[in-house]
Amino acid sequence: MKLFDRLKADAPDAWSAYVSHEFVKQLGEGSLPLASFRHYLIQDYLFLIQFSRAYALAVYKSPTVDDMELSLAGLNGIFSEMGLHLELCEGWGLSRADITAAPEMTQTMAYTRFVLEAGMAGDLLDLQTALAPCVLGYAEIGATLAEQNAGTLESNPYRRWIEEYSGDGYQSLARDFAAWMDKTADVYLTEARYDRLRSTFEKASWLEADFWQMGLEI
Repeated sequence: MKLFDRLKADAPDAWSAYVSHEFVKQLGEGSLPLASFRHYLIQDYLFLIQFSRAYALAVYKSPTVDDMELSLAGLNGIFSEMGLHLELCEGWGLSRADITAAPEMTQTMAYTRFVLEAGMAGDLLDLQTALAPCVLGYAEIGATLAEQNAGTLESNPYRRWIEEYSGDGYQSLARDFAAWMDKTADVYLTEARYDRLRSTFEKASWLEADFWQMGLEI
């Protein structure tokens, strides 16, 4: 079994709370309040700033040049995603200055700092495991929403977001990340260590669910 699939299977409650959150459901239906989506966009941009630092840390933690190249590709992917967010935010009347001046919410800080701490305290596999719920979860969420809401996607105000994460570009990025994670696990993973990785993955998934919840509680 692939490492990501094993981690999901061993953290079912946390994973379901994240990928099937009410925020996600409303996003797919197009019923999410616009104020909630605007708030999410701002915080997710601030979130991605910290995630770019996590990928920069992955470059440092990489044991091989190949790993360094993959870390750098991930960093470039984050910057592309930040560009999407600026585009979406501009469509909702939010400038880059508005976004960068906004304070980070507790939920934003909680997950991003958790990821950075996991990477600083551990090795590349620890960092990948902490990143996985975000990188791979968004791919799963995007694909699921596109499939479940195919008939109404045309009129969905959040269509651009769904198409971005269900699209070939992001889906390919996610597959590459999962393969990279498996490659790292071939070197570093032992059964004695697995419980620690499962705990990291589970905590990160709960923190992602908390991030969605933040968007509903403005």
